[in-house]
Amino acid sequence: MSDSLDRSTKINLLKEPVVKKLCEVLDKNSNKGWRKLGEIVGTDRRFKISSDDMETCSLQVLQVEGSPSYMLLRLMGERGCTTGHLMDYLQTLGNSEALQCLKPSGTILIQPQSVAVISGHNLRLSCHAVGKSPVQYQWFKSKEEVPNSFSPDLVRSPVHVKDAGFYICRVNCGDTFEFSQWAQVDVLNVAVSHGKILQLFKSLIQPQSQELNIGETLQLECGAVGRPIPRYQWHRNGVPIPNATKRKLMIAHVMQEHHGRYRCEISSSTERMWTNEVDVVIATDKVALLIGNLSYKNHPQLKAPMVDVYDLTNLLRQLNFKVVSLLDLTESEMRNAVDEFLLLLHKGVYGLLYYAGHGYENYGNSFMVPVDAPNPYRSANCLCVQSILKLMQEKETGLNVFLLDMCRKRNIHDDSTPNIVLRVTANIVFGYATCQDAEAFELSSSGFTNGVFVKFLKKRLLDDEKITVVLDRVAEDMGQFDATKGKQALEIRSSLSERRSLTDPILPSDSTDHSHSRQWAKAHELPETMCLNFDCGAQIKLGFAAEFSNVLVIYTHIIKKPEDMSFCQAHVTDFSQDLDVDPKEMNRETPEETGIYLLSSSLPQHCLYTRLSSLQKLREELVFTVCLQGTFTAMDEDPVHWTKSISIGKPLIARLDLHRAMRRNSCLQTCMMPHSPSYSPCHSPGPEHRLHLHYGPHQTQDYSRLSPQHHCLDVYERLQGAVGGCGDSYYENLSQCHYEPTYDSGGVLSSSPGRFSIPIEASDDINELQTVFINSLQLQQQ
Repeated sequence: MSDSLDRSTKINLLKEPVVKKLCEVLDKNSNKGWRKLGEIVGTDRRFKISSDDMETCSLQVLQVEGSPSYMLLRLMGERGCTTGHLMDYLQTLGNSEALQCLKPSGTILIQPQSVAVISGHNLRLSCHAVGKSPVQYQWFKSKEEVPNSFSPDLVRSPVHVKDAGFYICRVNCGDTFEFSQWAQVDVLNVAVSHGKILQLFKSLIQPQSQELNIGETLQLECGAVGRPIPRYQWHRNGVPIPNATKRKLMIAHVMQEHHGRYRCEISSSTERMWTNEVDVVIATDKVALLIGNLSYKNHPQLKAPMVDVYDLTNLLRQLNFKVVSLLDLTESEMRNAVDEFLLLLHKGVYGLLYYAGHGYENYGNSFMVPVDAPNPYRSANCLCVQSILKLMQEKETGLNVFLLDMCRKRNIHDDSTPNIVLRVTANIVFGYATCQDAEAFELSSSGFTNGVFVKFLKKRLLDDEKITVVLDRVAEDMGQFDATKGKQALEIRSSLSERRSLTDPILPSDSTDHSHSRQWAKAHELPETMCLNFDCGAQIKLGFAAEFSNVLVIYTHIIKKPEDMSFCQAHVTDFSQDLDVDPKEMNRETPEETGIYLLSSSLPQHCLYTRLSSLQKLREELVFTVCLQGTFTAMDEDPVHWTKSISIGKPLIARLDLHRAMRRNSCLQTCMMPHSPSYSPCHSPGPEHRLHLHYGPHQTQDYSRLSPQHHCLDVYERLQGAVGGCGDSYYENLSQCHYEPTYDSGGVLSSSPGRFSIPIEASDDINELQTVFINSLQLQQQ
């Protein structure tokens, strides 16, 4: 039986028994039958029953079991006629028998309502009907009858999770029946203390943060109680997820793009609320390579890179990055270090490259200058950042961050045309210590201080914010620094579309080959502390510390000496010539005397200290001699010496053999042009003068002084990713760029490597250069 109270029901939705009985009545009545009904409906322009339609209906008598009334009702239903309209027409027709067909003997007055309840509480669904004859009830769960459910109220006390599902009630009245509307029952499996009063529509289940490997299944769940059952809409990074309208969100085979912050909007007809926002992390690892070049052979020396790399190393390790920090690398060493860095990258990994040292920028491509670069240098002698980015993109990394603390003036000695084609990916962040065609400064002081960039970056690096937000705040801080105001400004270029932060947790993938990762980790293991016993009875502690990945500190300490020994001292000597250790700076009584400024506070006292730098040049295992020198009270003779030969293998970064010349080709095959940014033959010939960037005058402050170095100050945060390429065409899809690029020659010539240069105009015709460059971009776009 259909619900007579619902006049909005379309007549083509009437149950078949009702339609069949109605057609029988209309077909047999010649005066108040289907033909008269058609004439009445034909006067209503809403349904447009024409004479042709009536002819179609009359032809149904020629069909076996054909019914003109059935055809008429079907045409009316197709044109939107409702049960209410039909009842009005039958009332006008005066056919009470036909009208009675639409008025069943019973009517459902109370429909069951969908509800969300807590497991262990009570469930009640109600369905009440009235009729001319006794009314009977039968409840169903989906298609199955619920046993012993003959009452208008279906009660489950207590209700269990297994009771969740869809319910419907069949109402029988005489020889007719009617079904109620469907009601969904959602049972929330949460622990609630006994006797706690629950408010209508109160959130009970909050989603939980997830850490997943690529390919696994994401499952988020929330829940609220309420009648009727609440509605759900999941959001990711503030954007509604299509078709995610269930209490449980499930995504099979998650990829890196599913990384983000999720929450669910729960609503009813009168209330709306949000669940907590949770993180879904798909990152598999975080790797950082930090390079600081300061001891240049043919160019001005720098100071800030050592302090900047040291501080950033400690901060990044707090964020669970695998960090390798290296000082003073030659071209081949830099390329091999980058190759090792690339081996650690794979799908979903966060990769960060920080460089502090001399550099330049031509046509939108940034070049890092090794310590052995000739004077002048060209792209063939340097490493192109965009070439490295291209290789990182091939690894399908989750985030690519480049922090470039170097100058970005144009190199007038380099006329090569880059041909690096980058893919458009939404995971790249560039943090430049200065804007295009400008210098970066380091602060002059009596001690060791950070550069301008890292000075402000390290205050924000640990913030749990999107990386671009962190850099924006650093830019604001730098803008308030009087010493560089109007001279140096942070520039951010980003294509990052997701909320990705350096603080994102990681979950290493079990399916990943960790052989290279283990090798990298071994390259940062310190030699074990040794306790050396000498024949004279003295005992010496031989300890080790790492200042950088390629800088080892060795210290010796007297633990025990014979009572009759008046003087006892242990020192180290006979190091490999590969390390080029200055004997005058070995076995000093304070760390500072041997050049150990950054680790001095964490080293034990009352020792002799030796600092070994450039470990990447070590070709064989590190073997040296520990010499014990002692004088006895009863002897006026010269001191007595005892020696022990010690081997500690290849410590720290020496295990990676970065000294080998271009043992891999990955960093060299990005571009095939002879002078492309990543192609490095033997040093290409060129003029015998070197390029100096324009240096501004000294800016005196109460606390420090600007030193005109063409070094891009501190290591900027590990911006997530790098963008770039041939000119500005590689930045067209970036979402953020604080400074418009300009093309200015700005080069300066100097004949002495130690003197500050005087700015002059480059001899190139800048207008012609711009025209050629723009044409090349247009060709590439085509």
